[in-house]
Amino acid sequence: WRKGRLSEYGVRLREKQKIKRYYGVYEQQFMRLFREAARLPGNTGENLLQLLERRLDNVVYKLNFAASRKAARQLITHGHIRINGRKVDVADFIMKIGDKITIKDSEKSLKRVKAQLESNPNFTTQGWLQLDREKPAATVVALPTRPDIQIPVEEQLVVEFCSR
Repeated sequence: WRKGRLSEYGVRLREKQKIKRYYGVYEQQFMRLFREAARLPGNTGENLLQLLERRLDNVVYKLNFAASRKAARQLITHGHIRINGRKVDVADFIMKIGDKITIKDSEKSLKRVKAQLESNPNFTTQGWLQLDREKPAATVVALPTRPDIQIPVEEQLVVEFCSR
């Protein structure tokens, strides 16, 4: 182990790893999203965080339909989640404004999600998501902004690291 401070490279790498671990994505998925964020107009760092935040596994977790991002991925891959009425079993599906998330109409699926929602009755959703606890269902009403994204990270360092 090295004592002392991290190099500039080390600081940037650590910020990138922090984001990857927070969202549970692999390097290849991360770099694909980074390239997509760089193509979009505006701040690349904010675009990257926005794309990561809009991933289906993250949205299912943020709606409290699952206890963790890993549990959210399992709900999705097992076919319990519907987007605009269609089964989506890909966790890295990027949500758009107006997309409606529902739970498969099976007793098992609904029971699992309702139990999770009831386990945390004081839970509040973020402003860009609108939750209907009774159904349970939700709608993406806006794109997440930087204040909505609560990860303590310097996204500019990540952009510098990935752009080299």
